[in-house]
Amino acid sequence: MMKQNKLSTSWRNFTESKLFFPLLTLFIILIVDLITVPGFFSFQVRNGNLYGSLIDILRNASTVMLLAIGMTLVIATGGVDLSVGAVMAIAASVAALLMNPYVLAKELPPNLMQLINDPHFTYQPLWIVILVTLFVATLCGLWNGLLVAYIRIQPMVATLILMIAGRGIAQLITNGVRIQIFYEPYAFIGQGWMILPFSLYLVVVVYAIAWVLTRRTAIGLFIESVGINFRSSFFSGIDEKKIKLLAYAFCGFCAGLAGLVASSNIKTSDAFNLGMNLELDAILAVVIGGTVMGMGGRFSLLASLIGAVVIQAITTSMYAIGVPAFALQAIKGVVVILVILLYSEQVQVFFRNLNLRKEA
Repeated sequence: MMKQNKLSTSWRNFTESKLFFPLLTLFIILIVDLITVPGFFSFQVRNGNLYGSLIDILRNASTVMLLAIGMTLVIATGGVDLSVGAVMAIAASVAALLMNPYVLAKELPPNLMQLINDPHFTYQPLWIVILVTLFVATLCGLWNGLLVAYIRIQPMVATLILMIAGRGIAQLITNGVRIQIFYEPYAFIGQGWMILPFSLYLVVVVYAIAWVLTRRTAIGLFIESVGINFRSSFFSGIDEKKIKLLAYAFCGFCAGLAGLVASSNIKTSDAFNLGMNLELDAILAVVIGGTVMGMGGRFSLLASLIGAVVIQAITTSMYAIGVPAFALQAIKGVVVILVILLYSEQVQVFFRNLNLRKEA
């Protein structure tokens, strides 16, 4: 009897956690893939690296996963960041310009083509490229945080400014030119493999940093407190302005890292298209993960990562069964509706009553 009570309690805790619905959605998608797509779960080992459809889903989801980590903290404070796609484009332009600044030069070296086609040539060392790029992206996040926290502009309006202007800034940085990237060590960020894709290790590192900051320090509690009620947090001694500033700055940092991954994957800056509409995927991933948009409060970084995998799993599955690319947005709209229904009060009450019946 006691063992049964423990099992029912564990089941109730699991169904009420933020991981339940993202895992349930991912499980349903994978079951459909198992039935409709032959060999979807097969794996291959080539040159010591692991390949397969599931690995492709994780690899392609890495940019949205990075964005979702930062977006989770922003939405948990009661805000939103619509500019992460534009910040990705700015980051890619800065990185490409640091590796090949000759695009802005008035006088070109005579051996220019030989230099830029050399896979080992870069004007600045890789560590400088990465640090400067992440610094610029973090500054973009700080700009959003200043507008939201200190000037008190609505988050959607404040970040919409950089969303609109960001791609123009990115094209100004590169003088409107798509800079091709030939530097192989930089390409390894998005295309490299170490048994698994290298970008997944970056996701794990960023997730670990965010988890330690939010679950092993008081920062996570402060973020949730500000999201629930920033006025009460202020009177409790929490500087809600600095907490929001920190959340937006970290979101900018994550967007910069996602820009590095995306640009190294396609080997070009492409200020106009890089990161396009990924802010919507990041927001959807966080919402699937159970963080309530517009209200803030409790959040789960792991659930947001699973939400990002769900989005990519839907995209990969649709391509695998032959759905045209232009129909994907409509399918994502259906997913949004289902997520809203799953997190509705009626569904929550249904699962609570189901758990009570099992315990009875």
